[in-house]
Amino acid sequence: MSVFSSFAARLRIYPIIQAPMAGVATPELAAAVSNSGGLGSIGIGASSVSQAKEMISRTKALTSKPFNVNVFCHAPALRNEPLERAWLQRMEPLFQECEMDVPTSLNEIYKSFIADEEVFQMLLEERPAVVSFHFGLPTAQQVSLLKDEGICTLATATNLDEARQIQKLGLDAIVAQGIEAGGHRGVFDLDAVDEQLTMPVLVRLLVKNTDLPIIAAGGIMDGQGIHAALELGAAAAQLGTAFILCPESAANEGYRAALRSEHASNTRLTSVFSGRPARGIVNQFIQHLDRGSETQVAAYPLAYDAAKRLSAAAANKGNHKFAAHWAGQGAPMARELPAEDLMNKLIEEWRR
Repeated sequence: MSVFSSFAARLRIYPIIQAPMAGVATPELAAAVSNSGGLGSIGIGASSVSQAKEMISRTKALTSKPFNVNVFCHAPALRNEPLERAWLQRMEPLFQECEMDVPTSLNEIYKSFIADEEVFQMLLEERPAVVSFHFGLPTAQQVSLLKDEGICTLATATNLDEARQIQKLGLDAIVAQGIEAGGHRGVFDLDAVDEQLTMPVLVRLLVKNTDLPIIAAGGIMDGQGIHAALELGAAAAQLGTAFILCPESAANEGYRAALRSEHASNTRLTSVFSGRPARGIVNQFIQHLDRGSETQVAAYPLAYDAAKRLSAAAANKGNHKFAAHWAGQGAPMARELPAEDLMNKLIEEWRR
């Protein structure tokens, strides 16, 4: 527990981190978690610079406690026009069902933090207590400048090699993302074999082979799960799906209904929404497009452009069967509580 004590003492938090969940986590959610003694998070990887700055400003207005700002460090998309056309053709029946023309091209809707100097400078100016990285790592210079501002840095690892890269770069802690986790896998190299390690195995592997605090992520939904993660040697636990039903989250009613339903127990890791593997509740979109190893998806985030256009058109007609409802394997245990009440329960359960 000494590693936990040193890590938590720096931020003055309980060992509970709310996952960033870009598009779902809001300043209101992050602030409520931080005000309750945890570490709230917002994800700005899908936001413009002005949107990101506004989210950080709103969070600061709602809490004086530390919170985490998460960014995407993915490699730029490699364009493949034949593959992109073929992917759009595969999606054509779904667009027809929504009475929508199939797009003629795909756009790179998210810019990687690695190549976004404006976002980097904005973070240096805003100085959030914590900045975390997903899909890869920033440059050594970026890490150095962030740390010069007193910013704590975290990055997601799904295997030991990624964790060693994080440690070598000099970051402060590692988020060990097990295969149980909802949302996007943080894998660095999409061409590498993903061992799909479970959270307990990954945490133990990283605790034994790295010197940094390890944050357990994947399938943790209650205080008992937090306690178990700490017993494995983790410094803290990161929960995402557990917070989606909080009224402070940005999840729409279709998402909430899916998470409340019996379908919440049926999640799948798939690349068909975005071009990167992510775990969500199985729906018509996944069933139509995911053919296992035969599926060749347009690159990230190009594929996401098509999926978002389709889901927006469908939602306008009250159809949520084509939306990405990210959720981990613990989804059936989600509780519908205000974030403060959920945090109080998590803390009480963990301390028993």
